[in-house]
Amino acid sequence: MSIYKELQRECYEANMQLDALKLVVYTFGNVSAVDREKGIFAIKPSGVPYELLKPEDIVILDYDANVVEGNLKPSSDTKTHAYLYKNWENIGGISHTHAIYSVAWAQAQMDIPIFGTTHADHLTTDIPCAPPMRDDLIEGNYEYNTGIQILDCFREKELSYEEVEMVLIGNHGPFTWGKNADKAVYNSKVLETIAEMAYRTRQINPNAPRLKDSLIKKHYERKHGKNAYYGQ
Repeated sequence: MSIYKELQRECYEANMQLDALKLVVYTFGNVSAVDREKGIFAIKPSGVPYELLKPEDIVILDYDANVVEGNLKPSSDTKTHAYLYKNWENIGGISHTHAIYSVAWAQAQMDIPIFGTTHADHLTTDIPCAPPMRDDLIEGNYEYNTGIQILDCFREKELSYEEVEMVLIGNHGPFTWGKNADKAVYNSKVLETIAEMAYRTRQINPNAPRLKDSLIKKHYERKHGKNAYYGQ
């Protein structure tokens, strides 16, 4: 029996939730979960249909993307996950999807504007879209360089990964993260919902204004501020 059974189960259940929420197309998508004490993470194997996936199929790797345990090839996005875990020490799970509206904004190479309170309930900024990857990075270690692309985007836009737990990769798609794999999946669903709402807003009114600052502040702080009162 694997000593990583609990981590594999956490990762497996998060991946199955990604499928249940209709955030993936066929096998295009993955979730990982990290064990910071052991310095390893678990991720979905590459190209395995969700209906055939089993907890014991989940692959265990270190932060340099070396396989620690597993007989299957890990996700093709593994090096991106590894890079983020290595550089952002306060995240516990990462999710990557090919959800339609999130990908549409990424393909349009556009940040998702903060139009409404649903968006402001989760963050106070537009959802960032990193520029398409440079040719020299594409020709290099592509998945590893995707991690660099994400960190560069946050550095250039002066964003905190602990406050903004999602990003779009230009012409590619979304990555989200959180304190654990479940929160990463939650953020994937939130991102897709906000992406659809923003798209429909632009369809109804191409000149729709951004949410005013007072409402952004109110809705974010009532859930995340020091005097938050949302929920039990």
